[in-house]
Amino acid sequence: MPKNITLAKYAGFCYGVKRAVETVKKLKTQTTNVCVLGELIHNSQVIKELEDLGVRTLDRLPENGEGICVVRSHGESPQTFKNIENAGFEIYDLTCPDVKKVQQKAVELVKNGYYLVIVGKEEHPEVSAIKANAEQFGKEILVVTDKNQLEIYEEKLKEHKKIGVVVQTTQMLSTLNPIVEYLTGISKELLIANTICPSTSRRQNEAKELAKVNDLMIIVGSKNSANTTHLADICKNFTPTIHIETSGELENYKDLIKKSEKIGVSAGASTPQIVIDEVINEIKRKGEK
Repeated sequence: MPKNITLAKYAGFCYGVKRAVETVKKLKTQTTNVCVLGELIHNSQVIKELEDLGVRTLDRLPENGEGICVVRSHGESPQTFKNIENAGFEIYDLTCPDVKKVQQKAVELVKNGYYLVIVGKEEHPEVSAIKANAEQFGKEILVVTDKNQLEIYEEKLKEHKKIGVVVQTTQMLSTLNPIVEYLTGISKELLIANTICPSTSRRQNEAKELAKVNDLMIIVGSKNSANTTHLADICKNFTPTIHIETSGELENYKDLIKKSEKIGVSAGASTPQIVIDEVINEIKRKGEK
């Protein structure tokens, strides 16, 4: 029987990602040498498309470069900006505006004497850039992903009169709340900047509501994408959920798809529309068999 499929309204490219991809494609039509330091976004299909257009992805900076070097949507440290310039590149900064706001807020808090807590994954490029920008003005910075990590630093935290918090833009509110509750109990003065981007919040809330009313949720996007994996984690609390990168992976879940009458679909902020469409069409084909 044909499936009842509901695609989330807030699925696929967010503003920052769309801006980054479209700008890089436009730059390539205007100049010969265009490269990106690190993956522009966390999506292998998009990276392959850009490489086919002649846009190079650099794992590290060469000693000598030419043309345009793009700073990706996650942002970079001030030192990296200098290194790009010193290598001979023209810099084109495509840091997401929402990420810029987090960097600015982190810097503001440190300048004003707050012990800075960044809620996010320390190894994530966005968090690394936020931390590096704040470290220009002070070294009292802690990166955590849950309140258990805070407990290790409780005595150090209590030594500070003021604690400030910023959040990786793609984090979950359910991750932030226990951290805020814990810090409220031990701090003299606490300032929280909820810097989860509005697009992320809308996407997560909608996915949660879809999961409540569907037999199965399918989340589409890179396994390396923080915001995509968070969508899957949220939905798993309410209904069976699978996280795939391409339509071809649906073959592994054909029995689950067949027995599910109502299927909800959402996608991460770095997932192109063509990939979402392929997934929807494959679900329909499997439902008709």
